[in-house]
Amino acid sequence: MDLGLSGRVAFVAAASKGLGKAAALALSAEGMKVVVAARGEATLRAAAQEIATQTGGEVEAVACELLDGAAIEAAIAATVRRFGRLDVLVANGGGPRPGGFEALGEDDWRHAIDGTLLSTVRLVRAALPHLRASKRGRVIVITSTSTREPIAGLLLSNVMRPAIVGLCKTLARELGPDGITVNNVAPGSFDTDRMTAVLTHTAQTHGITEVEARARTEASIPLGRLGRAEELAAAIAFLASERASYVSGQTLLVDGGRTGAY
Repeated sequence: MDLGLSGRVAFVAAASKGLGKAAALALSAEGMKVVVAARGEATLRAAAQEIATQTGGEVEAVACELLDGAAIEAAIAATVRRFGRLDVLVANGGGPRPGGFEALGEDDWRHAIDGTLLSTVRLVRAALPHLRASKRGRVIVITSTSTREPIAGLLLSNVMRPAIVGLCKTLARELGPDGITVNNVAPGSFDTDRMTAVLTHTAQTHGITEVEARARTEASIPLGRLGRAEELAAAIAFLASERASYVSGQTLLVDGGRTGAY
């Protein structure tokens, strides 16, 4: 299936590893010109080179701190200088610290607001003029299944991620007249560094090994395994594409069937 992405330009945040890197790889494989952004410059440049080698596409690395609005604006400006346009924004981040209510202090809450919610606001604000100019702009935010039901031990995610859904539902309505679609993808348990940290926290909380924590998690998923990053990336590529031109304001769960309905 031709997704109609060849020649268009994407900016993917937090793309030096994990789900962001997989998204950048999938978009590059579809013929997009891709800018990957993250804090760690050496890891980021290695990721960009790896993606370019695999796909033969044009991939640019731009170091960017998502807590810094000026840095985000500079990174988006660099994208447009390099490729002349911006069509797709993939907003992504590392996720807030695990923990329950009594384990989290005021600084944890402030960092979660800044790093999870406001980073998305900053990215959209910086990208918006260019997405409008595209006439076929796409905003895709990587969130979590905590948007649909709370996850034990991830209080900050349970609070911040639904706020992003509210933001994106509103943006879908406000930006629809400009031809911009706005959607979320909500990954469940994926085999990433973030998941390793969550399993470590689960193991410590329940006094079990990380192997046991992983086995319990896998047993709770109808498909019986953790997700692969490329499986989420395929959903992102679809939402970025012309095939999803009438899909907006939605949150797509990609979780192996784990999340209950309501």
